[in-house]
Amino acid sequence: MRKAAGLAAAGWLGFVILHHLLTGRFWLWLIPDLIPPALYVAVPVALLAAARCRGRAALLAAGSLLLGAPHGGLNPAALLAPDGPPPAGVVRVFSWNTEYWHQDDDPEAFYRFLTDQHADVYVLQEYLNWVDDRPREVDDLTALRREFPGYHVAAEGELVTLSRFPIVAARPVVTPGGSSWQDAFDLAKILRTDLRIGSSALSVYNVHIPAQYVLNENPFTPRFYTELRSRSDRRDAQFRGLLADLAANPSPALVSGDFNSTGAMGELRPLFDRLTSANTANRSPFPTSWYAGVLPLWQLDWTFTTGVTVHHSELTDPRGLSDHRAQSLAISLHGVRHRGRAAAGPPE
Repeated sequence: MRKAAGLAAAGWLGFVILHHLLTGRFWLWLIPDLIPPALYVAVPVALLAAARCRGRAALLAAGSLLLGAPHGGLNPAALLAPDGPPPAGVVRVFSWNTEYWHQDDDPEAFYRFLTDQHADVYVLQEYLNWVDDRPREVDDLTALRREFPGYHVAAEGELVTLSRFPIVAARPVVTPGGSSWQDAFDLAKILRTDLRIGSSALSVYNVHIPAQYVLNENPFTPRFYTELRSRSDRRDAQFRGLLADLAANPSPALVSGDFNSTGAMGELRPLFDRLTSANTANRSPFPTSWYAGVLPLWQLDWTFTTGVTVHHSELTDPRGLSDHRAQSLAISLHGVRHRGRAAAGPPE
C-alpha cells in the first residue's frame, strides 16, 4: 500500500512538472490541458490523506501541491474583492457565449435575458446557428436593434458588440483571408471595438478562441492529431494577434469573452502577466463558467483589463439558455466617470 501511494504521488508530481514545461508550448499538451483545474489541488490533497502526511509519498504529494496550487482554479483575490454596490457612474458590461444564439430557445426569452441585464456594453459570442455539424450565418441584427434602441452595433462573423456609447472603429484583430461570412467565422475570432466614453476611448476586445477539441472526435485516428495541431495553430494566431494589438494600443482596454482556456493553460500566461484579471473583483473563491454535463468545473470565460478599474465581477446563471455562465461587470476608466444612471448594485 505504501509503495503504491509513493508511485501514485511520484506519477502525479511528474505530470505537474510536465504541465509546467509543456502547457502553452507544445500543441499535444492541449489534451492534458482539458482536465479540471481543481485536480491540481484535489489530487495531491487526496494523496497526502492516503499517505497520512508521512513518508516519501507525502513529500512528493506536498511538492505537487506546491507546484500545482496556482493552477487549481482558486481565486484568493476573493478575500479582498470589493463588497457592496459599486460606485455611481460605472459602466455595466455583459459578456456571454450565447451557445448558437437562440437556435434551440425561445427568442423572446433570449432577448428578455439580455435586456434584463441593463448593460451599457454587450460582448456576445456565437452569433450563429449550428446545423449538420457546420456553422450557419444568422441575420438577427434587425431584432437586436429593435430590442436595443439607441445602441451602436458592431458585428463580424460570430461576434457581436453592442454599446450605448458611440463606436468610432471596429475591426477584427486577425483579418480574414476572404470576404465571406465563413471566412470571418474561421479567422475573425477577436473583434476590437473602440468606444468613445466622454472624452476618452475604451477598446473592447470581443474574444472567442477556437476550441482545441471536439468531444465526438476519435483520438485513435491520425486525423484527430492533424486537426488538433491545426486548431493549436489557429489558437496561437489569435493569441499572437491579440497581444500584438494590445501592445500597440495606448487606450484603456477590456478583453472579454470565451477563451476556451482555463487559468492553468499556458496560452493565458501573457494576459495574466500584462493585464489585470476581473477575478480580482469576483467574490467567488472558485469561479467557474462552463458546464460539462452538470458539473461547472472549468472557467473558460475571462475578462482582462488595462487602464480600467473593475468594481464588480460575477459569473451569472444563463437561465438554461447556454452552457456558459455570463460575465457581469461594473467598470470605470481611470479618471473617467460615465454620466449615465447611478449604480444601485450588481445587476440582477
